[in-house]
Amino acid sequence: MRGASAGKKTAGPQQKNLESVRKTRKNKQKTPGNGDGGSTSEAPQPPRKKRARADPTVESEEAFKNRMEVKVKIPEELKPWLVEDWDLVTRQKQLFQLPAKKNVDAILEEYANCKKSQGNVDNKEYAVNEVVAGIKEYFNVMLGTQLLYKFERPQYAEILLAHPDAPMSQVYGAPHLLRLFVRIGAMLAYTPLDEKSLALLLGYLHDFLKYLAKNSASLFTASDYKVASAEYHRKAL
Repeated sequence: MRGASAGKKTAGPQQKNLESVRKTRKNKQKTPGNGDGGSTSEAPQPPRKKRARADPTVESEEAFKNRMEVKVKIPEELKPWLVEDWDLVTRQKQLFQLPAKKNVDAILEEYANCKKSQGNVDNKEYAVNEVVAGIKEYFNVMLGTQLLYKFERPQYAEILLAHPDAPMSQVYGAPHLLRLFVRIGAMLAYTPLDEKSLALLLGYLHDFLKYLAKNSASLFTASDYKVASAEYHRKAL
């Protein structure tokens, strides 16, 4: 019996050691991310990164930059007038007399009538009406912020007071309308038009510019400008 009891005493520490090893192994299996032979079902896996899907409705940066290259070609016959217009206002301190003898609305209406008289089919006539309306809208929106020289701003303020409800296309004339086509290319970059539609629109705009060039002798003349008064100069400072 003593031998048996002695055997039990010597076996006690071994059993404790075995239990200690088993507990250690179990703890390792429960440790997150530990790869020591533990069950992968118990260890949580790090979340996988989902691949970002391109939104088909969002334009790529490269495509947007390409849109920024939209340019409206000014006919060679009109370029000297752009220079003279700048010189008359900024260097000679003259002002285009307002209201214009022939305002933007009248010029656009005459162009539309001219195109319709050429026997265009209905869909082309509709397109001309749309283009004319678009030019008029761009002009009225952009005039006060992008189409005026600094020296002209007091005059613009006076016009707003005198004609608070009138669209500027009923007040200003051909020189300021021509300035629009220098700026409108950058604005077209923000339109949702695809390449084909944009090319079609540019074709209509260039056709209108040809009309301005053809009638430039009656639309553009330095006699429509007058030297600003001394009082106006003080306002423009």
